[in-house]
Amino acid sequence: MRKKSSTPNRSFKVADQIQRDLTELIARELKDPRVGMVTLSGVEVTPDYAHAKVFFSVLQGNPEECSQGLNQAAGFLRAGLFKRLHIHTVPTLHFVFDRTTERAADMNALIARAVSSRAKED
Repeated sequence: MRKKSSTPNRSFKVADQIQRDLTELIARELKDPRVGMVTLSGVEVTPDYAHAKVFFSVLQGNPEECSQGLNQAAGFLRAGLFKRLHIHTVPTLHFVFDRTTERAADMNALIARAVSSRAKED
């Protein structure tokens, strides 16, 4: 009988820890004016821990400029993670703008319009 691999579970734990540590590093140590109020919505780590996609959204400011600032600071942030994480390989970071909140706001606006037009018809 083979023992179940715990690798997927470990991968989720590492991704979660990277997200928590990056949130703190960005808020406290990153001084780039292009990076404003950022929310990290998730981290996906490759099985070999070589790369991590970090999904973010912004409360205000330009998402493209913020993405440029974060990706430019990826090496600095990776070095900060290296000091905090106790794993052999700290992944190369790739920041990706997450449009989920944007899409949710658009859907809410569509629903509100549909409800108001239905109310006018009745």
